[in-house]
Amino acid sequence: MFPPVDEFEIDVVGLSALRESDELLRLIDCREDDEFAFNRIDGAELIPLSQFAELAPAKLIGEVVEQTPVVIYCHHGMRSLQATHFLRQRGVEKVWSMAGGIDAWSQEIDAEVPRY
Repeated sequence: MFPPVDEFEIDVVGLSALRESDELLRLIDCREDDEFAFNRIDGAELIPLSQFAELAPAKLIGEVVEQTPVVIYCHHGMRSLQATHFLRQRGVEKVWSMAGGIDAWSQEIDAEVPRY
């Protein structure tokens, strides 16, 4: 189950449960190209925070795409929280930042995802 829309974060355990339940969602990695090349969560789309303002509106804002919930992650959860706030300020309600980022994912969910 997704967190309420008045919350801005989802923890890695919650996201893992959603993925196991085959809940429809988009997973966005807002790290940079080199970080994405090093490690990623399967199925994630890359929209680097450095290009988020120019790329995200076309990919994540609009009546059709806003129907699918979005979870954004980065290394530790700070950049993804910025990206989440960016989208929320533009009217996207079903978007959450993954607390702890890919580092927490590696430690708590999938140890095969390398840490840095």
